[in-house]
Amino acid sequence: MDNTKNVPIFKLYGEKEQWLTPDLVHCESIAARSQLHNWQIKSHQHSGLFQMLFLRAGNAEIQLDDKHHAMHAGQILLVPQMCVHGFKFDKNAVGYVITIACPLITKISGQMEDALAALNGPSILSLVDDDESTAIGLAFSAMDGEYKRHAPHRNLLIESLLTTILIWASRNARHYSLKNIQANKKGGKHFAHFGRLIEESYASHHLVTYYAGKIGITPAHLNVIARQTTGKSALELVHERLLLEAKRNLVYTTMTINVVSYALGFADPAYFTRFFKRHIGLSPKDFRKQAGTLFEK
Repeated sequence: MDNTKNVPIFKLYGEKEQWLTPDLVHCESIAARSQLHNWQIKSHQHSGLFQMLFLRAGNAEIQLDDKHHAMHAGQILLVPQMCVHGFKFDKNAVGYVITIACPLITKISGQMEDALAALNGPSILSLVDDDESTAIGLAFSAMDGEYKRHAPHRNLLIESLLTTILIWASRNARHYSLKNIQANKKGGKHFAHFGRLIEESYASHHLVTYYAGKIGITPAHLNVIARQTTGKSALELVHERLLLEAKRNLVYTTMTINVVSYALGFADPAYFTRFFKRHIGLSPKDFRKQAGTLFEK
């Protein structure tokens, strides 16, 4: 019997609407959301999102699927998409929660081959008393500060910090799911190749057959790998990368909507507007306006 069908699916806990930031990443303190719920986050799951929680101070009782665990200061929790999870934090617990959407984690892990396979299952990792652990703790702090600042080259620094954390996490999570990694090693390499191809040509509007042909597999096989790794089809991943760039151009540049559409390979700005609104729920103009208001706060 599937006991997860009644577990709510959120973007961020308590929110069914997507956040407006064009980064496809969200960073906040543990207290920011937990204080609103008496330091208890009820069981829920996320579709198309990967979360990392760093507990800097305090303790927590956590639920991962059907198991409960104790979490202590200096530990990092990795939560893949659709994993049922919940938290009961000590009051005044200190730390950060980073939520990463599928197209961004695909982008920054393109050179990491089987790294995503290592992160397919939930894991609790511990920082120790060494320079590497100190650097990871600082990376979380820097991520929180950079996320809030909207300074020049913000995107590049955010992705660099996320890459640092994800590489450390994939190295340290390997022993949790080694059999799974070995079983999916070939698929992991194909998916990494797919990620690189998306980066090279997402604005060319290629069909899935193009990407599959470049990798040397069938489109059906590519879709199976994409769904096993992210829960989304190959075409959805291409579209999400295209939308990520559209969001960035709309928020971080002064390019007109027509210029944005042409830069992203759309011959007709009206079609770009329809494509964007169908996926995001807002027109490019309205998205730019709402995101701009959000960043001014």
